[in-house]
Amino acid sequence: MQLSSLQLKLVPMSGKLYNILVPVDFTAKNKWAIAKAIELSNSFHCNIHLVHVTGRRQRIFNRNNYAEAALEKLVQIKDLYRQQICGEGSIEISVLNGNRQKQLVNYIQQYDMDLVITGLPKFNLIQRIVSSISISRLAKKTNVPVLAIRASGLVCHFKKIVLPVSGEIPMRQIRLATLLGRAYKSTVYFVSLRKHADNKNEQILDKALEVVQSISTIPVQCFLLEGQNLAKSTLEFSKKINADLIMVNPIKDFRLPGLWNRITNKLLSYGSKIPVVTVAQNNMATDTTR
Repeated sequence: MQLSSLQLKLVPMSGKLYNILVPVDFTAKNKWAIAKAIELSNSFHCNIHLVHVTGRRQRIFNRNNYAEAALEKLVQIKDLYRQQICGEGSIEISVLNGNRQKQLVNYIQQYDMDLVITGLPKFNLIQRIVSSISISRLAKKTNVPVLAIRASGLVCHFKKIVLPVSGEIPMRQIRLATLLGRAYKSTVYFVSLRKHADNKNEQILDKALEVVQSISTIPVQCFLLEGQNLAKSTLEFSKKINADLIMVNPIKDFRLPGLWNRITNKLLSYGSKIPVVTVAQNNMATDTTR
């Protein structure tokens, strides 16, 4: 069963981000995810979809009552935030029953989401690990970028965007970076490990630079970083320049080093106070900028 204020597929209005999904579980972390979604909506005039999935734990005779109560909560959240929308976008709300990951994937595909924004919990270690892993899985399954936001990550705009390069030209990250860069007058920083600075890697960096320059006039800089782990070196560099956004692939290159990090599967999105957007690899994806 789906309870929703959305009656038909929305027609894109303007810009190149049309629909943003914010999964809602009625916890504190939803606040900064919604705040970032509103900021992007006001910049790109896109729609925000607040979606709650009830999960499978609800007993059948309680499921409808719970879904109706959840929809009432979403209505209250919508009323609270819609006055902050100053562009042409709108806020849509939905309650879905079933497995959370499966229902979100179906919704993303059915309503053509361009971006998912999720908040990361502050203190709960287990929740943060689970959230980080689910972010990677969601990006892989849907080919839609997933932006992870902490309370400390609510910068005004994405002025400095860090984009790690490893093994292939990150076309989808480049397209998203240039889209954001044009809106916010950003600088994009391509980074790679110095130990990988062979002819092939240099060609990839050069080609990535050419791609950006062919589709945009935003400033781009390239840096070779010291270190053995791209995730760790990227995070250290991003902190040093006070970056506002890091773009990564949902692959093992962006797991932080160390025994504990391997045991807990600690991804860069979980270890960073800077917002991290996870974008599926080029060969898995279709163009999300439409």
